[in-house]
Amino acid sequence: MNYDKLKEAEANFLAFYPKGFEDERLLPIIKRHNTEKIGKSVEDLFTPERFRNPDEICENFAKIVSKSTLISLFEKPKVRDMIKAMSMDQRDMLSIALYELIHGKREKGFEMIVDVLAIYTLAKWSIVTLIPYYYDREKNFFIKPSTTKEIIKFFEIGGIVYKPRPTCEFYERYTAVLSQMRTLVSPLIGRDNAAFTGFLMMAMGK
Repeated sequence: MNYDKLKEAEANFLAFYPKGFEDERLLPIIKRHNTEKIGKSVEDLFTPERFRNPDEICENFAKIVSKSTLISLFEKPKVRDMIKAMSMDQRDMLSIALYELIHGKREKGFEMIVDVLAIYTLAKWSIVTLIPYYYDREKNFFIKPSTTKEIIKFFEIGGIVYKPRPTCEFYERYTAVLSQMRTLVSPLIGRDNAAFTGFLMMAMGK
């Protein structure tokens, strides 16, 4: 990772927004994405107790996808239709996968959710990482393919090769680098993973 580029991006950001993400000029962007509000909803809808009802979990999954500004309008109806078309076994599998991603063994959750989403050609990074990201923005990252590839290139992150099919191995290695980068910038920029990734996008002119 190019440390000098990161610190230069931090200096430029704080020159424009001295209060970081508390700056009033950034409030319209923050309100548009509504990350904190959706996060609180996800924390309630995906508590361990909720997983006793797989149908409810699957419906909640579709509900959050439809609300999120991070998922494309093209994919939202596909996810909704997928949930409607799923067999009981597939709903059980999706529910278990989400439980493992959030509360259990992440690698197992990754494998399961990719397998079930692949049936409907929806095994995409954005859909796989959405719920874990909202559930814990201190620990988890949302992976958007185009942004991820640009971050790796712009900040010269070596030893990591992006691939379209989501894997736990890539996620762990890539997010470990992002977590380390976050510790190197001001808390005004890296108050949580949502703010930090927003900063990275703005640093690249996105």
